[in-house]
Amino acid sequence: MSSYCKLWINGQEIEADADRKLMDVLRNDLRLKSVKDGCSEGACGTCTVLIDGKATKSCVQKIGRLEGKHILTVEGLSEREKEVYAYAFGEAGAVQCGFCIPGMVMCAKGLIDVNPNPSRVEAAFAIRNNYCRCTGYKKIIDGIILAAEMLREDLSPEEQETRIKVGSRFHRVDARDKVLGTGKYADDLDKLDFPGLIYGSAVRSAHPRAIVKAIRTEKAKALPGVVCVLTADDIPGKNKVGHLKQDWDTMIAVGDTTRYLGDAICIVAAETPEILEQAKALVEVEYEVLTPVTCPAEALAEGAPLVHETGNILSHEHLVRGNADEVIAKSKYKVTRHYETPWTEHAFLEPECAVAMPFEDGVFIYSTDQGTYDTRHETSILLGLPPEKVIVENMLVGGGFGGKEDVTVQHQAALIAYITKRVVKVKLTRKESILIHPKRHPMSIDMTTACDENGYLTAMKAVVVSDTGAYASLGGPVLQRACTHAAGPYNYQVIDIDGTAVYTNNPPAGAFRGFGVTQTCFATEMNINLLAEMAGLDPWEIRWRNAIRPGQVLPNGQKADPSTGLAETLEAVKDVFYSEKYAGIGCAMKNAGVGVGIPDTGRVRLIVEDGKVHIHAGASCIGQGIGTVLVQMVAEGAGLPCDVLVYHNPNTAMAPDSGTTSGSRQTLVTGEAGRRASKALRKALFEATGQVYEAESMPSGYLSNVIIEKESEKTAAVLFEGEELALLNGQEFYGEYLAQTDKMGADVDYPVSHVAYGYATQVCVLNEDGTIKKMVAAHDVGKAVNVKSVEGQIEGGVVMGCGYALTEQYPLDHCAPTAKYGTLGLFRADKAPEVESIIIEKPGVDVAFGAIGIGEITSIPTAPAVTGAYYKWSGEFETELPIRNTPYCKKSAAAKRP
Repeated sequence: MSSYCKLWINGQEIEADADRKLMDVLRNDLRLKSVKDGCSEGACGTCTVLIDGKATKSCVQKIGRLEGKHILTVEGLSEREKEVYAYAFGEAGAVQCGFCIPGMVMCAKGLIDVNPNPSRVEAAFAIRNNYCRCTGYKKIIDGIILAAEMLREDLSPEEQETRIKVGSRFHRVDARDKVLGTGKYADDLDKLDFPGLIYGSAVRSAHPRAIVKAIRTEKAKALPGVVCVLTADDIPGKNKVGHLKQDWDTMIAVGDTTRYLGDAICIVAAETPEILEQAKALVEVEYEVLTPVTCPAEALAEGAPLVHETGNILSHEHLVRGNADEVIAKSKYKVTRHYETPWTEHAFLEPECAVAMPFEDGVFIYSTDQGTYDTRHETSILLGLPPEKVIVENMLVGGGFGGKEDVTVQHQAALIAYITKRVVKVKLTRKESILIHPKRHPMSIDMTTACDENGYLTAMKAVVVSDTGAYASLGGPVLQRACTHAAGPYNYQVIDIDGTAVYTNNPPAGAFRGFGVTQTCFATEMNINLLAEMAGLDPWEIRWRNAIRPGQVLPNGQKADPSTGLAETLEAVKDVFYSEKYAGIGCAMKNAGVGVGIPDTGRVRLIVEDGKVHIHAGASCIGQGIGTVLVQMVAEGAGLPCDVLVYHNPNTAMAPDSGTTSGSRQTLVTGEAGRRASKALRKALFEATGQVYEAESMPSGYLSNVIIEKESEKTAAVLFEGEELALLNGQEFYGEYLAQTDKMGADVDYPVSHVAYGYATQVCVLNEDGTIKKMVAAHDVGKAVNVKSVEGQIEGGVVMGCGYALTEQYPLDHCAPTAKYGTLGLFRADKAPEVESIIIEKPGVDVAFGAIGIGEITSIPTAPAVTGAYYKWSGEFETELPIRNTPYCKKSAAAKRP
């Protein structure tokens, strides 16, 4: 028999069942949605509350242990505290995806209440049990220190400037809602939002490779409270979906073969989560178990079982310029090494979730993903509906890093809603998330790199094999990008790069921050370190000699544009590299935009209503801040104050298709569309107010479809207010930008593979004991739209890259992941290295006010920089990640230098 306990929550006495978890009561009874469910395993910290003043994870606390205790959530803070934390975290730039932030605020509150003047070390220690995957923790600590100062010295928040532009230090538009927990993620939608809400989930395969002989659903269907049990036979459209290639089975039909443990066998919906789990357990599946294909070597072996009927090779790339074998043979120095890079789990804090409902004769989906139009496309295939009958709207997205480009729950929710005519929530548990969504590709790389007697690179040759797992996802484009960037950001043109993406019965691999370049960059940069030794140079000097500069030709044949700033990033880190005993260095380049001749269009729609400009774009914000970017660009482009600009989450019924949030493309591609729309609005304001708009126009010197417009001094000085904007009520302004590029293999002298590239140099400095003293990251970003956001992207990306190099693991045992969230090896706040970001702003990009995307490149040169530092420290040349014999290794409390 259940017993009840009384406790105090935000000053109110509450009675609840002793067997229930505190998080359940907080979220579902009291609707305190600042308390987030990131793992339900006591690992991530997003559910942190104060219990009698102590920061505690509420997901593992049973009510029966809390009799008489006082619980505090963000909602229970005083109004003064709410204002302080919202301002401090916004001012510090601490908020990206925001899913972890309310938990961080509660840790800060617990610290400051007992220590009003904490040090940075004390602040880091206070949040050590809470993970953040976006920020690298530095700006969260900044926010805590600032909040403490404001509370201690009774300081008031400063008023935000309304006259902002590109480059302003402006609070993110969604920061306050994320700090206070009032912004809604998909899982925050509940039965009060949608009365009659039901819950859905899939029964997953028990074996990575097995023939499904029978699915027995009778017992599950007979359970009271079960709404439906669906199999592949119930799908009204096509069973196979996929981001690019439709090879991913929504459910495995009887007679078909499973391809990994995440395959759905059937989908169940029920009135409550409890009934749902009971029903899933009642589904009986009969299998004929087959031997799984566990790695590319097995998949490529003669007579190997076929993962797909089309074969075990998803994609093959062969890039050739010049005769690499001949040039390498004639070169003074050459080095050949074999490299291995690992699987990596994205580990975003918010598990996948979607809420779907019937809408007219189609469906409406509230989603957390990286592309609302991608979700619409895949769901329409499944349901057999015209795309416009599927409406998708992003809620707040709690991180992505590439891991939310594929549908995971959205199409399943839509299927249930379409068939049952009920509103349904489908959510992955953390264990399911770790299994199901695509990961970073592990790659095996054989690479030869050559240089002349002076250390100038002459040629390179590589063979790259990636494990793309059970389904295509983005495996083809990831392989392509790994190959096109494998030669590095250097001035030589002879390459021979062969790449193969291979199907196995492992979890799928797809997009992950860096998009394949992270893997091949590691190999290239490590080979260059060895060449430097042979040529009698140091690692900085050999990179300086070979760094691509404007007007020179990249290995892919593209001529470097005026914004090319690799040399400037090298100059920025030169002093720290030469002043430290144990310093490693790495360089990288990363494209902005899809490129290689694939249509890549950004679109923005501006609607003027009631004296406000409503900004609509189908560009998902996954924490990178595209909403803030568009607000700043529209403010500058139109000459309007930001308080008349309203940014809306993407909704396919209102916002034009802006493409996937991937490939570091949104700031440049959709940003340029926003600039164009805002200029159209500005010209309309001139006309409405009877003023003359004066500007000179000229075509871009290197980009197709781009006209550069420069306003006269008199025109540029004109700014508008809300009263003048009201003259345009009811009007709309549309901007579109096609980032036009050349196809791979195009028969032109200097093919434009991508409209822009970002460049970076990072340096890792070690202490004598082998711990990281500091990471210094210099990044050429063109124009920094929002400096704090750029710094935050660098800091978070570098810490993620350090994890990739040193600590992160995604182990598989016969195709089954064995890690939990808390054992993935993510850096915690008190162990994360200090990151110094150096922003290089070099003009030359003729679109988006000169801005280049920063999202991916921040993680790319980190691993070789870190590995190079440990090479100096230990003398061991590592070729496999994560590297061994460091103080960060799990099996070693401390490392000792030989």
